[in-house]
Amino acid sequence: MKQGAAMKKGWQTKKLGEVCSLLNRGISPAYLEEGGVCVLNQKCIRDHEVSYEPSRRHDSKVKKVAAERFIQLGDVLVNSTGTGTLGRVAQVRDEPEEATTVDSHVTIVRPKPGLFHLDFFGYMLVVIEDAIKEAGEGCGGQTELARSVLAERFSVSYPESLAEQQRIVGLLDEAFEGLATAKANAEKNLQNARALFESHLQSVFTQRGPGWVEKQLGDVFATATGTTPPKNNADFYGDFMPLVKPPELCDEAFNSASDGLSEAGAAVARTLPAKSILVSCIGNLGKIGLNTVPVAFNQQINAILPDESQAIPEFMFFQSLAPMFKLQLESLASGTTVPIVNKSKFNSVSVVLPPLRIQKPVVAQLSALREETQRLARLYEQKLAALEALKKSLLHQAFTGQL
Repeated sequence: MKQGAAMKKGWQTKKLGEVCSLLNRGISPAYLEEGGVCVLNQKCIRDHEVSYEPSRRHDSKVKKVAAERFIQLGDVLVNSTGTGTLGRVAQVRDEPEEATTVDSHVTIVRPKPGLFHLDFFGYMLVVIEDAIKEAGEGCGGQTELARSVLAERFSVSYPESLAEQQRIVGLLDEAFEGLATAKANAEKNLQNARALFESHLQSVFTQRGPGWVEKQLGDVFATATGTTPPKNNADFYGDFMPLVKPPELCDEAFNSASDGLSEAGAAVARTLPAKSILVSCIGNLGKIGLNTVPVAFNQQINAILPDESQAIPEFMFFQSLAPMFKLQLESLASGTTVPIVNKSKFNSVSVVLPPLRIQKPVVAQLSALREETQRLARLYEQKLAALEALKKSLLHQAFTGQL
């Protein structure tokens, strides 16, 4: 409850450590693939659900696990370390099928016997999840939250009556079931909107009309691979020209980047004129960008330089977005750990080119469809955000005695 707010009759507020046991470091991180004990890590906690994949197997002979450190029905697991995962909570709602514990990145929060309806306890920890995340972020950039911090810093409010707790759980379960259905429908509509555009995009470049010809990319366009000026020379970096890296390729037109070069840096870098097509070709293959201003680009990117005697730049941008283009990159990639498409392989990608007079209406049609798809996607994303906000509002009302 908010500080200074009146406590509803029959409710009380306690520090988390007063109503729970907090356990972690159930086992050392010496994992084996088979046998022994199932070990959950921070990746097993997502969207308030406990997943037993990607758990690990641990040979119980390596280290004895105390009985209390095996997870139990009703326990809440809290990620106590990790960038981006710290603070996530999830309740164990089904009896584990086998002996299961946690590694040193997860804290077991176990309610003291007789105080809570177990589902109420799970909801109660979801309520303070955002505060747990903020506490971790506020520790001087640390990504670890000690059990003592969890025990002493966070307070929880609850009715003493188990019957009242059960009543609140019933209301939340019913409301959240409806929200889950609405969320699933919105997510499906969002996927359908995106799939519609992708399907149409693919059909444009596979169901070709009269006059369409297929050629290798390097036979039609000049291409280039980027470079990075020496980072130990500060004089090369500034705000004269954007320096583009793969994370900034978001399948959109763009005019800026998080890093930039000075005029001296641009002179030693590899640069591109406006309306080039940039393609990530190391790691996450096939992310695309169309620059609307001159840019420099790093060595993880191959680029198609514009040549409007062959194709409208926007036509090549849409062709690069089509699934067939990325599938070619994936089939050409070398490297076992990190896929790589070098310039010579990039030049061998097949592209299709209709007469220029046909390209303009194709671009207009695809642009209109993409704009409509993005409009629908924004609406569904807004609906999803509204549903999540409603869920948080219901939880707040439940744990301030307003339900």
